[in-house]
Amino acid sequence: MPRRRFLPLPGRLRGAAAVELALVSIPLVMLAVATIDFARAMFVYDQLAKAARDGARYLSFFDPTVAAEYPTTSARRRMLYGTASPSDTSRQIVPGLTESMIKICDRADASACPGETFAAVATPSGSINLVKVEIQGYVFTPIFPGLSRLTTVTFEPISATMRQLY
Repeated sequence: MPRRRFLPLPGRLRGAAAVELALVSIPLVMLAVATIDFARAMFVYDQLAKAARDGARYLSFFDPTVAAEYPTTSARRRMLYGTASPSDTSRQIVPGLTESMIKICDRADASACPGETFAAVATPSGSINLVKVEIQGYVFTPIFPGLSRLTTVTFEPISATMRQLY
């Protein structure tokens, strides 16, 4: 008598596929969530770098020795809200960024940047004055801290240094 091969019934395969899908979907969802949090962290870091550059660029057009005309408050507002207007504080560019995290160093006041020189810096084309804007102590919090296994991350200082026109 010939031996019959066992062929599983189609209904039994559906249950196995559902179990496999359940087992594979858990790591895939965790991987997707971790990717979202990592991409968001990179986006926030890029926004902070752009804010520092914008602040340094804005201050590079002013003379820091004339305290009444040197707009450090306006530069901080531009970095926080995207505008120098004191009335428009409705939308912060980077959530969690505060004025106390922003350090400004120039030839008139370099106390926030010890050991660095900003006045009459020698270059091959002559001496120049510099302005530096730095963001220190920004803490990034992921959206899904439990799922992505990412905890809060404190970014290293982010700075931009530019030549001042005066």
